[in-house]
Amino acid sequence: MKEEVQKAINIVRPNLQADGGDVELVDVSADGVVKVKLTGACHGCPMSQMTLKMGIEKIIKQQVPGVKEVISV
Repeated sequence: MKEEVQKAINIVRPNLQADGGDVELVDVSADGVVKVKLTGACHGCPMSQMTLKMGIEKIIKQQVPGVKEVISV
């Protein structure tokens, strides 16, 4: 599952990088929880939670059906 999640992150990554940010995959648990780290401009941005849930999580869930949640660590 980790490879599929990484592929999904690579889909959304150019949009984040265009705004000076990025996302790193930290871990994928057996129960479908994906842990990511927001970096660059995304780290500490007031809109980062919306980016995480409405952007990153949405795309990952569409691409990888076993994912239940994406959290930032």
